[in-house]
Amino acid sequence: MLKTRLGRTPLEVSKICLGSMTFGEQNSEADAHSQLDYALERGINFVDTAEMYPVMPRPQTQGDTERFIGSWLKKTGRRSEIVLASKAAGPNPNLHWVREGKQNLDAASLRTAVEESLRRLQTDHIDLYQLHWPSRNVPVFGATAFDPAKERAAIPVEETLAALADLIAAGKIGHVGLSNESAWGVSEFVKQSEIKGLPRIASVQNLYNLTARNFETSLMDETCFREDVSLLAYSPLAFGQLSAKYLDDPKAHGRLTIFPASWSPRYLRPPVLAAVKEYAALARANGLTPTGMALAWCYSRWFVASTIIGATSLAQLKENIDAMSVTLAPEVVAQIDAIHARITNPGA
Repeated sequence: MLKTRLGRTPLEVSKICLGSMTFGEQNSEADAHSQLDYALERGINFVDTAEMYPVMPRPQTQGDTERFIGSWLKKTGRRSEIVLASKAAGPNPNLHWVREGKQNLDAASLRTAVEESLRRLQTDHIDLYQLHWPSRNVPVFGATAFDPAKERAAIPVEETLAALADLIAAGKIGHVGLSNESAWGVSEFVKQSEIKGLPRIASVQNLYNLTARNFETSLMDETCFREDVSLLAYSPLAFGQLSAKYLDDPKAHGRLTIFPASWSPRYLRPPVLAAVKEYAALARANGLTPTGMALAWCYSRWFVASTIIGATSLAQLKENIDAMSVTLAPEVVAQIDAIHARITNPGA
């Protein structure tokens, strides 16, 4: 398993990161432990979670994902073998049960979030602590246009960084990252860290897959390249759409059939379905599985430091990891780009 360095930190992480947001909803505690065991057997040393997981978020299950990872850490004693990442939720009135609705990214709220995550994870530190989404108004989770009319009070970036600096000094977290951020947000965090001598962000965890390539066109790739900020690509299979399982069987068991359509409407858009059909046909015409092609493409992108994969079975996890050994022929990549040119970012 290839490894890469996160930003300017000393953290060396595998090019594949085990995502965990199914742990506690689609996966039992035993399933979670089996996936963690298998991932480490395959050379993965990077595990990502969040305080709000599993999805879809519910008060009855919130925090179970971290609890399952914590029970695995206690059982196996393998804490030193992984780079553990978690995330603090930003403000969202629909998640009123997370930290009793006090989710803004200020010092008191972040301290509470970290301490609760550490307790669930049964560890004394989190290697990479990420802000799950910004405090300020910014289009995320399927919104594509910035709307000034939605401006709201927000915690200043420098205040959030100062709070994270205190948590680093206390030994509770090692390094910091962002998630669901814009080019402006990444630049502002870097600028404030340099001006104020505060912790420098190592990474940004953003959506990236064949149906959502706007990372390439929003100046994020240049920003991250010039500022040494590593991209952690999430949802590389577009909630399973790019595996073509729903194309082959619209009633296939998975996130897009067991959760309400309102949870992930972007991946149910007609242009997404049209793109998936073309990508699946291209993969199969070249002796590849749709999953293998979609992941091999993501793994090979020059600006992707690590790709976060999720699975609900060990068979899926194996196929996802096996895709690391797939090399796409230049003509296949050219045809992928041709499909993208016709159906551009339908899942963004």
